Amino acid sequence: MAQRERVPRDDGVDEPKKKNGGLWGLLRSVSSATKGRRLEKDPPRRASDGDTLNRRRRSQPPVSREVDSDRRRPRRPDPSSAKGKGRDMNGRSYEAGPLTEWPPSGMSSREELTLGSAMRLISRGVPAFKGYKRPIPHASDHYYALFASAAGNGEESDAANLHDSMTQLMTLRVLGSGPADYPWETLEQPSHSFYFGNRPGTITLNHWVSMASVVPPSISLRDPGIMARDIDLERICERLKELERGLEDDDEDLMYKNLYRRLLRDPDKYLGPHRTLDKQITDLIMVLSRADWIDFTNPRNQVVTKYIYDTSQPNHQAFRNFFHQLLLSAELDARINSKHHITEAKEKLLLQIPPTIQWSMAVSRRWRENVRVEEYGPFPNHLHLRYKLKKRQVKMLRRFAQMMKWPNLSAALAALKQRDEDNTLDDISSHAMAFFSGLVLPGPTFPFLIMNSLIDIDPDKATDELALLTHMHPHCGFQYRSSYTYWTATSIVGKVLGPTCRSLAGWVGPARPTPNLGRTQIARIRARKPPQQQHRVISPDDVRSMSERSDPLGPPTQVFPVKEYSLVSPPSYDQTDPYYDDLVRIELLSLRPCTHPPTAVPDSGPKWFEASVQFAVDGASFPFKLAFDVSFVHAWPCTSGPHPLFFDYVYECVRADELVDVRGWGGSGGFGGHYAADGRDARSLSPGSADGAASGSKGKGVAASTGHLPGKGIPKGVVNGGDDEKVLVVEAFGVPDNEVLARAWCSHWGLSAVVADIGKTCMACAIREAYAATLTVVILVDGGMDNERDD
Repeated sequence: MAQRERVPRDDGVDEPKKKNGGLWGLLRSVSSATKGRRLEKDPPRRASDGDTLNRRRRSQPPVSREVDSDRRRPRRPDPSSAKGKGRDMNGRSYEAGPLTEWPPSGMSSREELTLGSAMRLISRGVPAFKGYKRPIPHASDHYYALFASAAGNGEESDAANLHDSMTQLMTLRVLGSGPADYPWETLEQPSHSFYFGNRPGTITLNHWVSMASVVPPSISLRDPGIMARDIDLERICERLKELERGLEDDDEDLMYKNLYRRLLRDPDKYLGPHRTLDKQITDLIMVLSRADWIDFTNPRNQVVTKYIYDTSQPNHQAFRNFFHQLLLSAELDARINSKHHITEAKEKLLLQIPPTIQWSMAVSRRWRENVRVEEYGPFPNHLHLRYKLKKRQVKMLRRFAQMMKWPNLSAALAALKQRDEDNTLDDISSHAMAFFSGLVLPGPTFPFLIMNSLIDIDPDKATDELALLTHMHPHCGFQYRSSYTYWTATSIVGKVLGPTCRSLAGWVGPARPTPNLGRTQIARIRARKPPQQQHRVISPDDVRSMSERSDPLGPPTQVFPVKEYSLVSPPSYDQTDPYYDDLVRIELLSLRPCTHPPTAVPDSGPKWFEASVQFAVDGASFPFKLAFDVSFVHAWPCTSGPHPLFFDYVYECVRADELVDVRGWGGSGGFGGHYAADGRDARSLSPGSADGAASGSKGKGVAASTGHLPGKGIPKGVVNGGDDEKVLVVEAFGVPDNEVLARAWCSHWGLSAVVADIGKTCMACAIREAYAATLTVVILVDGGMDNERDD
C-alpha cells in the first residue's frame, strides 16, 4: 500500500497526499539523490510580507472554508459602507517609530486606508498567530496534535531560553542536533523546547494549544518472535566502544559481519544476505519490537540509570539487559543516520518507527553524545565510564543552588566540591548518576533529577524527609528548614507564586515558607481542572481559525476605516500611588490537608494539601483558594508598539487590587460555583461583610477607587461577570504581589490568562493573543520594574 505524507494546508491543517513507494522507498542512496538536500519546510513569514493577513483581502470574496468554531470573529458595524477604493495615505509617509497618537498627525478619523497602508500603520511588528493540526503516526484520525506559532514580530519569542532556564536536557530533537525549529520536531510531546514562558510560572502559547491535543493510549507492539543472539556484557561494551568511532557504513562486509555475527541472525544468509541498510534497519526494528525490552515511554522507567546504578550480583541480569537494548538501539540509530541517507528520507522513516523504539533510540543518542566507555570486563563492577558533561553539570548544580538560595548552601557546595575531587558523584544515587552523566530522557524527569541530586549531596540529615520527591508526583513542592519552599513549575502554587521567585530547571523558588508544613516536608497539591476545560477551552476548530480570530486588521474588507481602530495603553504610572508600592501584600501561604485525597487507590506518596494565599489589600485581608489548575500564557513580544486595536476586540480594565470585587467573570463559577439570590458569590471573599465591601477599607470601597475610569468605579458588567468572550485586562504593575494577586484570583475562579510584559508586548497585541488562545483574562506587568528591584 502506498504511503501518504502530510502537506501543510493554508489554514494550518495537514492533508495527506499520495506518495509512491513503500517504507524502504524512503531510503535512497546519495548516488541517486542530490547530496545535502533538506526537507522543505514552510519558512517563517512576516505580517509585512502578507502572511495570513494578505491572502484574504482581495477584491474577490474570500474562499469559504469549513471552519466550525463557534468563537466570535471580529465584526464591522456596516460592511456595506466600506466599498470605496481607499486612500493610500495621500502620498504621506510616516516614521517607522512607535505610534504616539491615533489617527496619526495629519490624518483624519474619516479616512479609509488601503490594505498596504493599513498593514504599514497597524500590522507592522505585530505577532500574527497561526495554529496547526497534525496527525499522530500510527493512530486513527480521532487522534491529533495541535500546535501554534507566531511570525511578523522580529526574532524574539515567548519561550524561555533553554540555557538560561537550565532546561536543555528536557528536550530532544528527533533528527539532528541543537534546539528544534518547530514544536513537532521533538521526541517529547508537548515539546519542552516550547514549554516554559519567559516569566516564572508561565507557559508558551504553543504549550497552551498542545494541551488540547488528543493523544492515543500507549499500546504494546506485536512480538514478531525474532530473537537477538545471546551476548555477554564484555562483548556488548566492546561493541559500544567501537561505535564511538562511528558506523562502518563505508565497508559493507564489515558492517554486515559486526551485526549478524555478533548481535542478530540473518534468516536469508544463503539466499539473499541482508547487506543493505534498509534490510538491516528492518531486522533491528523487528528485534526491538519484542515485549521483554524496557519500555521507556512508561514514566516509571524514565530514570534510566536505575538499571545500571546497582552493580551488585542480584542486579547483574537487569544490568546486562539494559546494555543489550542500548547496543541494539545504537546500531539502529547509527544506520538510520548514515551519511548514505538524505535528510528527507530520515525524517519520514523516523515518523514511522513506533514510539517505544524511538524512546529506546533516545537513550542511545544520549549515551552517544554524553558517555564514553573507559574500561570494561565481564562483570558490572569492571565497567568504568567517563561523562563528557560532568564539568558542565557540576557548574549547573552549583549555580542552581546559589540562585535558589539553598538554605544549607555552604555545606552542600563543600560536599559537591569534595565529591567532584574524589570522582564519586555518580555513586551518590541513581538520580545523581543520571544528572551528572547527562543520561537523561527528555520530558518531565529532569527537574527531579537536578533537585534530588542537590538533596542527596546536602549532608543535612533533614533531607531524608525529602526521599519521596519523584517525577511520578509532578504537582508538588517542599519546605526545607522552615526557610523557603520550592515548587514545581507545573504545580498551581509554583504558577501563582512565580512573580516573587526565580524559575530554573522546572522549579519555582525560593518561595515564602508556610506554617502548615513541618520544618522539612513534601506536599502534593490538589487542584481541580477549570470548569471550561471539561468542554475543551480551545478546540481544533479554534486552532484552525486562530489567524482569523486575532487578525490585527479585523475581518476582511476592501478598505479599512481609520475610525474603527484606537490606540490603547495602560495609564501612566504615578509613583506616588500606594498601589505600586504597598497597597497589596502577600500575608500567608496556607496549606490545608485534604480530607479526601484525589487518588482512587491510597498510595504511599507524600500527603495531599489544598493551597490558598491570603493578601492584605488596603488594610483588609482577602484569602484566595488556589482551587483550579489554571495556566498563565506568556504573551509574544511585539515590535514598534503600541499598536492600534480594532474596535470589536472588546475588553475592560481593572487594577489588581480591584479584583476582590470582580466575580463570575466570563461565566466562571469559582471554586464553589454557588451564587446568592442577588448575584453575589455565596462564599464571599470579603473578610468582614456580606455585601462584599472589604472591612478596614476606610469606607471608600475598592470599586470606587479605579485609576483609569474616574468617577465610574468598576463597571457593573465587570463586578458581576462580563460576556463569555470579553477580555478582562488586569493592570498588575508595581510590586510582584500585585501580579501574584491577579494569578491567585484566576486560580480561585478557574480562569487561565495571558501575562504580558508591557515593555515587550503592547496592550493591543496582548488582547489579540487572548482572543487567539480563547482566553478572557490578560495580566499586564512591567518587567522593567522587576529588573530594578533585582538590581
